[in-house]
Amino acid sequence: MDDEQPDVLTIGQLSDRTGLPVRTLRFWSDEGAVPPVTRSASGYRLYDAASVGRVELVRTLRELGLGLDDVCRVLSGRTTVAEVAEAHVAALDAQIRSLKVSRAVLSTVAKRDSTAEETALMNRLARLSAAEREQIIDEFKEEVFGGLDVEPDLRDRLRGFSIELPDDPTPEQVDAWIELAELVRDPGFRARLRVWMELNTPTPGQGPPPGASIWWARQVVQTVAEARDRGVGPDEPEAAEVLSELFGDADRAAVLRGLEAGIEAGAEHYRRLVARVRGQVSSPDATEELEWLARALRAAEQA
Repeated sequence: MDDEQPDVLTIGQLSDRTGLPVRTLRFWSDEGAVPPVTRSASGYRLYDAASVGRVELVRTLRELGLGLDDVCRVLSGRTTVAEVAEAHVAALDAQIRSLKVSRAVLSTVAKRDSTAEETALMNRLARLSAAEREQIIDEFKEEVFGGLDVEPDLRDRLRGFSIELPDDPTPEQVDAWIELAELVRDPGFRARLRVWMELNTPTPGQGPPPGASIWWARQVVQTVAEARDRGVGPDEPEAAEVLSELFGDADRAAVLRGLEAGIEAGAEHYRRLVARVRGQVSSPDATEELEWLARALRAAEQA
């Protein structure tokens, strides 16, 4: 202690009391966060007991991520800890979301063994704003659903169809969005999906197209899955019984056309991607069941 001022601490003594390096305390002092209460006759900085408490507060705020400017504003009374904390919570939330996106992109890059160009594209797709994502989906909807001859209530449902990535997505949702955005921007995919929609969407005044239930009723997939579990091959007599159970006397050729259009478009993969982006629990991948059904229909045509 200073002999003339026994109640004050030198910066070295303050360092011993707080466990912080002298250089840190000196920097905080220079920035106004922990100013000296006075100076010795030789010009050295001197602190008091209150300075110890002030150092602890500064340390706490710094550990919570506040910059020294914000710390000084709090200590000077120009703002409150609560106000600064609220602002920093919002900033941290944004940083966490950004880190989640970065993690998802890097995970996808590693999984796909992507090139630098593919990585750049995926990063751009992952960081699109909500309005930019909506525009991509709206353009996709217009090309695939626009102009379909359907009942008004179905048209309204198609118009209201949305694929929204939440504000705080999981890495799995970001990964699915990247893949989905690449897919729906592909003109070839849009054209194939449009054909599938035309073959499987009811028109006004008519019943559902033959085989439309394959896509809209999961019982069809379940029935096929049970047949496969029993070891039934698509060209066996029991497979023909499954077809009769599912489609009765419907036009089998029309059923096959609608089914093949969906398989070629990758409708099942698209369905599962949409569910993953939305964070929904998706039904199991039915690709194998759909392909079994297509083979069974072809075998029945040739019989």
